[in-house]
Formats: sequence, C-alpha cells, structure tokens
Amino acid sequence: MAGDGGSSPVSGGHSHGHDHGGTAGNAAGHRRRLAIVLALTSTVLVVEVIGALISGSLALLADAAHMLTDAAGLAIALIAATLAMRPATAKRTWGYRRAEVLGATLQAAALFAVGTYVLIEGVRRLFEPAEIATTPVLVFGVVGLVANAIGIVILTRGGRSSNVNMRAAFLEVLNDTLGSVAVILSAIVIVLTGWQQADAVASLLIAVLIIPRTIKLLRETISVLLESTPPGLDLVDVRGHLLGVRHVLDVHDLHASQITSELPVLTAHVVVEDSCFQDGHAPQVLDQLQACLAEHFDVSIAHSTFQLETPAHASHELAAHD
Repeated sequence: MAGDGGSSPVSGGHSHGHDHGGTAGNAAGHRRRLAIVLALTSTVLVVEVIGALISGSLALLADAAHMLTDAAGLAIALIAATLAMRPATAKRTWGYRRAEVLGATLQAAALFAVGTYVLIEGVRRLFEPAEIATTPVLVFGVVGLVANAIGIVILTRGGRSSNVNMRAAFLEVLNDTLGSVAVILSAIVIVLTGWQQADAVASLLIAVLIIPRTIKLLRETISVLLESTPPGLDLVDVRGHLLGVRHVLDVHDLHASQITSELPVLTAHVVVEDSCFQDGHAPQVLDQLQACLAEHFDVSIAHSTFQLETPAHASHELAAHD
C-alpha cells in the first residue's frame, strides 16, 4: 500500500493535488517582471558599450560585458519562467518546473566566466593603465545606476527570493548596480586625483562582487540537479521521527530531494505491523506519517509518498537499502 501527499484518500495528505499548477500565478508575475528588467538591462547595455568606446574605460566596458551576460541570463530566466507555467503531462509529470533551476545554473556559469575575465584584465590594467575620458564614464555610469535601481525595485516587489531563478535574476541586477556605483566612483577619483588605476580597481571590485555570489548560486543549483537532500532537512532526524509513529517497525529507502528550490519531495518505505492491514487502520498510520513531516521540521514537504509494507515483504524486497 502506498500513499502520496495528495493523490489518495489513504494518504493522510493535505489535498495538494498533482497538477503542480499552484504556482502558475507566481510564474506569470515573475515572467512580467523579468521581461521589464530585461528591457531595461538591454537598453543600458547598448548605452554602456557606446560609453566604453568613447571613454576607453575598462570599468565601464567590464560593466557593459556584465550587462551583456545579464541580458542573456535574464532572457534565460524569462524562458524558464515561461516554461514553468506549462502544465504537467503523462510524459513530464512535474511539467517544466526544473527549467528555473537549469536557467539559474546557466546564468551563474556565465556570470562566473565574466567575473574571471574582468579579474584578469583588471590586474593587467593596474600595471598598464589607460587614459580614461571621465565625463562619459560619469554620464553612462549614472544612467546604468538609475536603470538598475529601477530593476531592483521591480524584482523585489515580485518576490525575489521565491525561487532560484528569480534570485539569480535579482543577483545579476544587484551586481550591475554595485558595478555602476564602482564605475562612478572610479571616474570621480580620476577627476580629483588623476590616478588612472582607479578604473582598474573598480573593475576588480566588480569581479569580487560577481565571483563569490555566483559560486554560491552554482553550488545551490547543482545540488538541486544532483537531487541532494534539501538544505535544513536531516534525514537521520526524519527517520527517527517516523520510527516514533505507532505501529511503525522500520523505515528504509528514505529519499528527499527538490524538484525546484520551492518544491521538496520525500519518499520512504515504511514497515508496519501486520495488524495495520488486518483491522483497516493503515490510513491512520499514513495520516500520522504525514503529520509527522508537517509538524517537526523546518522544511515543508508538500509532496511525500510512503509505501507501507509488512515485515514479510520487507525481508525479500528487491534492491532495498537504508
């Protein structure tokens, strides 16, 4: 006998349903906001490329390159948000929900490449500084700062932490904003002191802002793709609580992973007393297992599946493991 968090009367579930369409409205809102921010980023990209060519500023060119990567990343995020709205099918039972994780992974990888390039070029410019036309740098830096500030407001109001796709997009815009600030400050320093290396220092600052955050995001998205246990969920603790449910004798084949950053799932084989199948209270056991997951852990498991087994079945089950 098996029970799933929303598919069976004997599951002890919470009426979640299995069309996985509960976040369709959020996905639509994410898509609108991403489209607006993509338009802003693309516009600033063109402006900064022109400014970099006029001024000769590496910092402005680095920020423009960052913008180019971000525009591509935001386009990926927009496509992922669109795919996430597609319903589940018999062939793709989770729909395209994992598209947002793939999109975030591609964004983070591209950002890491840009950050590495800027870091290397910035070090070179420290020893071989170029003449910088500061007025265009200031003008285009301010334009970029204003556009990025607008993008941050849009994404923040749209729930920037709701999934890794939106967080990746927010991270890119935030990095762009800090990059614009660095560009402006470098131009001011050059105007006041004549120290041309300020442009290279600003470039290095942009790289330092990019790389650590992208590594963190890459680790998180790769963890989802590798179906690692959701952060904050201790399976040893989970097993202990499940074993504490009345009539439960053993728990094995316990797995927890994430379809997306906002959709953790858990499955387990639970060995129960023979009497559970004889007197008809197996559904109550499933209710208690579901309640155990809901009440004792910080990570909310919306989709859980338990296979109830007798001791006799567990003893000869194929491919069973702890």
